[in-house]
Amino acid sequence: MNAKENITGVRAEAPVASPEQKDVWGSDAIAAVLRAIDIPYLALNPGASYRGLHDSIVNYLGNTRPQMLLCLHEESAVAIAQGYAKASERMMGAVVHSNVGLMHASMAIFNAWCDRVPMLVLGATGPWDAAKRRPWIDWIHTASDQGALVRDYTKWDNQPASVPAAYEAILRAAQIAKTAPCGPTYVNLDAGLQESKVGPMPTLPDATRFRPAEPAQPGPKAIESAAKLLSSAKHPVILAGRVSRGEAAWKDRVALAEKLQARVFTDIKLGAAFPTDHPLHAAPPATFLSPDAAKLLREADVVLALDWVDLAGVLKQVWGADPVGAKVIQISPDAHLHRGWSMDYQGLPPVDVYMMCGPDIVVPLLLGAVKARTAAVPDQAQPLPPASDKVTIRTLADALNAAAGDLDLCMTRLPLGWYGAYRHFRHPLDYIGSEGGGGVGAGPGITVGAALALKGSGRLPVAIMGDGDFLMGNTALWTATHYGIPCLILVANNRSFFNDELHQERVAKERARPVENRWIGQRISGPDIDLAMMARAQGAEGIGPVTQLAELRPAIEKGLRLVQEGAVCVVDVRVAPGYDTNMAGSGASQKRDKG
Repeated sequence: MNAKENITGVRAEAPVASPEQKDVWGSDAIAAVLRAIDIPYLALNPGASYRGLHDSIVNYLGNTRPQMLLCLHEESAVAIAQGYAKASERMMGAVVHSNVGLMHASMAIFNAWCDRVPMLVLGATGPWDAAKRRPWIDWIHTASDQGALVRDYTKWDNQPASVPAAYEAILRAAQIAKTAPCGPTYVNLDAGLQESKVGPMPTLPDATRFRPAEPAQPGPKAIESAAKLLSSAKHPVILAGRVSRGEAAWKDRVALAEKLQARVFTDIKLGAAFPTDHPLHAAPPATFLSPDAAKLLREADVVLALDWVDLAGVLKQVWGADPVGAKVIQISPDAHLHRGWSMDYQGLPPVDVYMMCGPDIVVPLLLGAVKARTAAVPDQAQPLPPASDKVTIRTLADALNAAAGDLDLCMTRLPLGWYGAYRHFRHPLDYIGSEGGGGVGAGPGITVGAALALKGSGRLPVAIMGDGDFLMGNTALWTATHYGIPCLILVANNRSFFNDELHQERVAKERARPVENRWIGQRISGPDIDLAMMARAQGAEGIGPVTQLAELRPAIEKGLRLVQEGAVCVVDVRVAPGYDTNMAGSGASQKRDKG
């Protein structure tokens, strides 16, 4: 295999140079427009339905801009594109094969939709002309409305019938995907269109004229109303939700909180939004508020929600059936995506001032408009649960913190049961958040995608994920090792879908049945699975299983050293089952466990 490295050090297969040709094929034109809109990578699992595009990426573009990243499963391809966008805020592409590949990819597309990340998903079908289909195989891989498979959780889809239509479809798909609230778009390419001769290359449009619009600005009246409420508040609170990875926006949020002396809450489902060791940070970031955090929030007289996920749910958790006792300012463009099929839009919150804008646009305006508060908010202690002499998620966190020292890490994944005070986030890239849609198996792919975006930055990508998550998505490791994308995965391996054990325990107690049976159909043992061997089988380094506390820090130190040297590494850490955080909210959690 001929290989080369691009400017970021990512390995790429180097094709043999093609002879100069006069003929241009439909897929050559499509490949050219992908380069024009600056798609850096296409993560894909190959398939005959887009063999024309595949050839054009290799032999017409030379496998650069975009570069293909071969994946072993379509779900991994989309998860890698999601992780790349989460860490870089840039869009890359994923390509999936006909209806079957799209069905494989659909869970990951739903994650990207719920996570509001930009992504261009290319598919293929046909040939649409039935007279050109091969017997059997082309027929079962052709669907009359393939986009319907993902239409309820993509921002837009299209099946163009000509090269000019494909130009427009791809330009529109990129523009829509990158317009807030961001999300995946899907363009389905007819195999017949890809494989047809089109003569001279059709004139490429100027991609700079089809960029997304500038973010919407709020009206002065809304800013004035919000500033008045915040300036007169005695106990203001900021809920820092979906925000960018930008450092300037991070500093603006800190400055606004300090000017208002407002308590700030963050969400472990989302990327780092505020320094968690800042005196104004009210409680460890969590999936659901703890009782102490809910009590603190109930003291608020004004709540500023910066694109908070499930604002209605958190208000209900705090005030229950009572009317919300605080004025609420909501800053979020998310309603532009709310539709009927998926309920990811959450409940409808009571709001007093509503700006359908991105938080990064509004915060600087509020910073200039509010009056400073002088009343200092007392620092909120964030005590850790008691330490253990066993290998637990807590001791795993302690060992990582000790082993990492002053290294700049990007946490690309955290497991259920993680307590938000285990590790502090002081930079927007310290943590990039969860998968969005609760899909098990996303962790490895998202980690590889984030590592791709971070390669050469000096920041080490580290994931801590459950064994269920790792087992469902672990073949993404092969892509990382093949292309030289270093990352560290620590598997918090409790050998069970443990969250579901807790569900079964709750049901058993409700029905007066034996809780001792909760493990049946949940435990992943007999035999135990050798996760380190699974990593080694794909060319990665595998360490473990780590079963003793004394082994833990040395194993993580070795893993970090290997990643610094350019390796992909998995450490199998056999943790005791148990959670140190509230995973029930006001009712039973419906999310499947990742281990």
